[in-house]
Amino acid sequence: MEGKEMKMHKFIYVFAALAIVASSCDKFLDVMPDNRTELNSQEKIRKFLTSAYPETDYMLITEFMSDNVDDYGENNPNTDRFIDQVFSWADVTETDNEDPENLWGSSYMAIAAANQAIEAIDNLGGPEAAGMEAEYAEALICRAYSHFIITNVFAHSYSTKYSAKDLGVTYMLQPEQGLNPKYSRNTVAEVYDFIDKDLEKALPWISDSYYTVPKYHFNKKAAYAFATKFYLYYEKYDKAIACADLCLGTTPGAVLRDWKYMASMTQDYDVIGNHYIDATLSSNLLLMTAYSKMGLCFGPYAVYSRYSHGNYLANNETAIALATLLGSNNSGFYHQPMKVYSATNLDKVIFWRIPYLFEYTDPVAQIGYYRTVYPALCTDVTLLERAEAKILTKDFEGAVEDMKTWVNNISKRNNDLTVESIVEKMKGIEYSTWEASTVKKHLNPDFAIDSEGSDQECLLQFCLLLKRVETLGLGQRLFDVKRYGIEIERRVISAAGMPMSLKDKLVVRDERRAAQIPYKVTDAGYPRNPR
Repeated sequence: MEGKEMKMHKFIYVFAALAIVASSCDKFLDVMPDNRTELNSQEKIRKFLTSAYPETDYMLITEFMSDNVDDYGENNPNTDRFIDQVFSWADVTETDNEDPENLWGSSYMAIAAANQAIEAIDNLGGPEAAGMEAEYAEALICRAYSHFIITNVFAHSYSTKYSAKDLGVTYMLQPEQGLNPKYSRNTVAEVYDFIDKDLEKALPWISDSYYTVPKYHFNKKAAYAFATKFYLYYEKYDKAIACADLCLGTTPGAVLRDWKYMASMTQDYDVIGNHYIDATLSSNLLLMTAYSKMGLCFGPYAVYSRYSHGNYLANNETAIALATLLGSNNSGFYHQPMKVYSATNLDKVIFWRIPYLFEYTDPVAQIGYYRTVYPALCTDVTLLERAEAKILTKDFEGAVEDMKTWVNNISKRNNDLTVESIVEKMKGIEYSTWEASTVKKHLNPDFAIDSEGSDQECLLQFCLLLKRVETLGLGQRLFDVKRYGIEIERRVISAAGMPMSLKDKLVVRDERRAAQIPYKVTDAGYPRNPR
């Protein structure tokens, strides 16, 4: 694949800008990238690595692209043009703090910081000679993580069938050199190979020893949680299980989120939201901060409610449907039931999760930025990812044990799940259509699974349902939609709360499954995603 010349732009690869404090874009263009802050000590490198974590989240893009939201119609004014474009899988032209341009730029700035730290340690003699194995490992994993996220947003999911040809992103292995560099897009397979190499090198060295607040860094458990997710997506299921074992330990139930305790707390959104992101909780493995309005979109507010996770989805496809499947209802099943909001132009059924925060830049004028903190990695998701990997290796009993642990942690009831009971329940459910939703959707993965109605397929359907509930409002459902070739139908919900009309459909291998590369990047010569 030929490289294409790319102009230096603050939203593409702003590597040197990280080191030139308060410099303008124009000033940056006048300075060679090698003129960087001198990272010549362990202390400086450790401080600099805080820049290796992106400050823009993927959650809004991926959640509103997924099947976790329905359209409540043109008469609902609670939206904006950016979210309209994301929901309709259009190429985004609107600007927003969470738009593809900011996600792309923030991710590559984080990668830039990681690469600069790696180069600095190499210049000091290498990680072992310099005694900075832990810092080197953090930089490698940060580099791998940001590449992983933007690949899964801006490209198709990994598959042995297509990824050798599918366009991925550029995997940056070193700081940018010179002006007007040339870049080509790696394939998805090449990106995953680079991530694999970075993880293989980093995992033996990762350490919690120098972190003041480990949950805001890639600590050991967070590193193995990320490796679990990566190897699951990479179709290396045994490695995913091994990494999950190292993350979760021998008693995973003891490190899951304490929903029972949350139910005993003051039932206030701010109280619950701030507890959910508590860095002392064993369930939270890696916390990230972001400029984000997801706390508004999936909080108890009417704003941004045109595209919503409402009663129909909750009762037929997601969390309340799970409670019904297991013989209960919302309040009878969950320690912390879903919160139901209903009013004019408001049909929202949510779990209270990440908080809505606001950073004032001018308290007098009351202006500033929406922000949030979110668990990028947590034990509850890792447990379900291990269950999924076990199903794919046909360790059905082990998978059910993990799923039962998750269910009985979030539920008030003792749910005695077995392979047979789950298969029987899932076999009795019809596949979802846009007019009549169920918890089952046809699975069309590029990798091999057993036929519909088989034990494996039924268990996968159940596991994907649990993952959908666990990550509701956190943006991860789209990754499973892409990996399993699940088709999404865009429907309009009537005033009576029922499907009224079908607007669009995202089919298997639809090109729109890969979000479009930001226009300011492609205008500079970077290859676009096909449309």
